[in-house]
Amino acid sequence: MKNKLFLLFALLIILAIAAFVIWGVPYFFSPIERVQTEAGFGSGTVRAEVTQILEEGEIALGDNPLQLYQILRVKPLEGKYEGVELEIDNGTRQVRYDDIHLAPGDELLIAVTVAPDGTLNAYFVDYIRSHLLLLLVGIFVVAILAMAGRKGLGSLLGLAFSLLVVIGYIIPHILDGEDPVRVSIIGAAILLSVTLYLTYGWTMKTHAAVLSMIFSLIITGSLAWIFVSATKLTGSGDENALFLVQMANSSINLRGLLLGGIIIGALGVLDDLVITQASALFEIHDANPNLGLRALYKRATNIGQDHVAATVNTLVMAYAGTALPMLLVFSMSKGDFGYLVNFSFVAEEVVRTLVGSLGLIAAVPITTIIAAYFAMNDDKFGALRPFLGEKNSGGGHHHH
Repeated sequence: MKNKLFLLFALLIILAIAAFVIWGVPYFFSPIERVQTEAGFGSGTVRAEVTQILEEGEIALGDNPLQLYQILRVKPLEGKYEGVELEIDNGTRQVRYDDIHLAPGDELLIAVTVAPDGTLNAYFVDYIRSHLLLLLVGIFVVAILAMAGRKGLGSLLGLAFSLLVVIGYIIPHILDGEDPVRVSIIGAAILLSVTLYLTYGWTMKTHAAVLSMIFSLIITGSLAWIFVSATKLTGSGDENALFLVQMANSSINLRGLLLGGIIIGALGVLDDLVITQASALFEIHDANPNLGLRALYKRATNIGQDHVAATVNTLVMAYAGTALPMLLVFSMSKGDFGYLVNFSFVAEEVVRTLVGSLGLIAAVPITTIIAAYFAMNDDKFGALRPFLGEKNSGGGHHHH
C-alpha cells in the first residue's frame, strides 16, 4: 500500500511537470501587448560628455552651508541634439546633496528642453555609472566561479533566469492588470524551482527542496493576505506605488502589489533555507541509515533551528537597512514609536518583515518532514526511481 502511495506521488510530480511544459511555458513566453506611457522614467535623458568647466566655486543658498557649484559645457553623445554644445548650471540655484567634482571627459546624463523662443536648455540628471557597475559584475562572476566552480556556474545561470522571470514575466503581467499575488506566486514557484535545479541538479534532495519551497510560499502568501487584510493595509504607503498608479495605463491592485512584494521579498532567503535543510537531512540519513523518522526529524530540526534563527535575523536586518532613512526620521521626530507604527508606511514594513519571517520558520518543519520521507523511502518509487535522479548531489549513497 505504501509503495502504491509513493508511486502515485511520483506520478503526480511528473504530471505537474508535464502540465507546466504544455501550459506554463507557452504562457510564460506569450507576448504581452501593452500600451506604453507617453514618457517613462528616464525617457527624456541622454548621455553627454563634459567638454569644459566654465566656472566653479562655493556658494551659500539660504541658510544652508557653502556648497560646491559648477557651470559646465557639455556635448550630448546621442539623441536629436548630438554634438551640440550646451551649458549646464549645477549648484547655483538648487541645493546639492553631493560633493562630486566633475572634470572634462566625464560622462553624465542630461535632460534637454526647448524654450518657447527656441532656446535649448540642458539640466543635469545623474552620473554615468554603468561602466563601474559592469566592472563590479565582472568581479562578482569571477569570484563566485573561483569559489564554487560548477555550482557557482549553476547559481549564475539561476540568477540570470531569476532576472528573466522578474523582468520578463512578473513585471509585465502585473502592469497588464493581472492579480499581483497570483503572478508573484506563479513567478516565484517557477523562479525558485528552475534556479534550484540549475544549481543543485536533478536529485531527490532538490525535489524535496522544491516541494517544500512551494508549500512555504503558499503559507507565506496566506499569512500575508490575512494580516494585510486584518490591518487594513492598502499598499499606498510606498510613494513609488502611488507614482506607478499615475503612470500605468491599466488598473494596478496596490494591495495585491504589496502582497506580491512580500512573497518575492522572502524568495532569496527561502531558497537558501530549504536547500540547506534538505541537504542537512540527506547527509544525516546517509551517515546513519538506521535512524527512524522521529530521530532523523529531531536531528535535522536541531540544525534548522540554528539556521532559521540566523536567517530571520538576516531578513530583519535587511529590511531595517532598507528602512534606515525612515528610522532616522522617527528618531529625529522624538515621537512615540507606539503611535508612529500605526501609519501605513510603517505598518507595511512590520507586516512584510514578520510575515516573511513566519514563512521561513514554517519552511523548516515542512522541508524536514518532506526530505525525511524522500530519504527514507528512496527505494519505494519502483520503476520511476531511475527518472528521479541521484539521491543527493554530493553523491552520498547507502546500502542495506
